[in-house]
Amino acid sequence: MYSRIGRPSIPPEQMLRALLLQMLYTVRSERMLVEQMEYNLLFRWFVGLRMNDRVWSATSFTKNRKRLLSGDVARRFFTAVVTSARRLRLLSDEYFTVDGTLIEAWASEKSYKEKPDPPKRGSGPNGKLQKCDTHESKTDPEARLYRKGMKTGLRLSHMAHAVSENQNGLIVATEVTVCSPREERLAAIRMIRSLSKRRQPVSIAADKSYHEHDFVDAMREMDIAAHVPRYRKNRSCLLDPALYEQPEYVTSQKRRKWIERCFNWIKNTAHLRKTRHKGLRKLDWNFALAAAAYNLVRIANLTATA
Repeated sequence: MYSRIGRPSIPPEQMLRALLLQMLYTVRSERMLVEQMEYNLLFRWFVGLRMNDRVWSATSFTKNRKRLLSGDVARRFFTAVVTSARRLRLLSDEYFTVDGTLIEAWASEKSYKEKPDPPKRGSGPNGKLQKCDTHESKTDPEARLYRKGMKTGLRLSHMAHAVSENQNGLIVATEVTVCSPREERLAAIRMIRSLSKRRQPVSIAADKSYHEHDFVDAMREMDIAAHVPRYRKNRSCLLDPALYEQPEYVTSQKRRKWIERCFNWIKNTAHLRKTRHKGLRKLDWNFALAAAAYNLVRIANLTATA
């Protein structure tokens, strides 16, 4: 990741360890993280700094972030953590849950303005123009004005997706996309297909928003049972009604709520309720690292009680 010529740079593993500490101990900024590494001996030991070593500047994270992104360090670290959990037999390879959550963008609603040259055909039904086609944020063009429920207000957000296994609630796959109901289902299909390359899942639990043709048909093609609730009003059920009487469906719907604990930890403890960076790529990197941090805490708790 680093050139062999020039001045010695900061080892990438030390920066990764520092960012991991920031999420584990809810340090709200990189500047405060550097300040704590100045006097916290445990932080120094974990990062790999000796007593008399000089701590780098907070701007070093900004300067080296591109290198960490290009090396896909967070994704590799997340994969290594999942592999460790599988080696400890803490993962289920058959029963999973998929869901998405909103991460507030680092942009104000005042920056959401009309495009100078909007497209003639939009992304709505029959090419209808929607607001996301005619407007964009000047601060973060990839953010969209969106909400997941009628009781919440519209905010500029990105959408983060995760797949968790139903044995212990560990996250096994992550992805970040633009806010869209269709993108939410397509991201779920991509993550599940990546899991099926190793071993074919038996069932996937999801909420009512996944009860659509594209998701249900994709699960049928992969021979996976889609455990999604039925629509109550004015919508035909795409699944066999006998599914809802099976005990496997009841169990998967109970375990489905575990993924909300993952999102709650990532948003509150890891401070990702609102991203500090612009763009999907940086948020995807941070979300994968936060998921790895959550898995580490969960693995420590599970092995301590074993």
